[in-house]
Amino acid sequence: MQSTVVLDKTDLKILQVLQENGRLSNVELSERVALSPSPCLRRLKQLEDSGVIRQYAALLSPTALNLGLQVIIRVTTDKSVEARAEFAEAVQSWQEVLSCFALTGEADYLLHAFFTDMNAFSHFIMNVLLSHNGVVDAKSSFVLKEVKSTTSLPLTHLG
Repeated sequence: MQSTVVLDKTDLKILQVLQENGRLSNVELSERVALSPSPCLRRLKQLEDSGVIRQYAALLSPTALNLGLQVIIRVTTDKSVEARAEFAEAVQSWQEVLSCFALTGEADYLLHAFFTDMNAFSHFIMNVLLSHNGVVDAKSSFVLKEVKSTTSLPLTHLG
């Protein structure tokens, strides 16, 4: 069980600002949260050490990288513990898949994936996903338009 980290208003402001722009220098961050650089850096280090800040990343444009086909795939697997474990392990190596969630309901997993085109998608479905032991079925939906996409977690419940 993970212990709860106590965050004050300044910590929350640091987190909100970093979710908007993780490349800010410590001086820029300290200015935006109205704190001098040394205490700001100390708080930032505490947030990193406690695991509240998990990692930093660059968010790339799929279309600029010729990955214009975005797909949501609902996967049904064999219900055995072994099949589910093998699937969870295999999905880690599928670079097309950005996210994989174990679900309740009709499907066992939901995959969020990007492909260059329909041929790449077809190859993945036929030769990777459906040929994997334990996969019983896959149903796909193509993303027509991204209405909202963010990496920022809501923090208002903490304030």
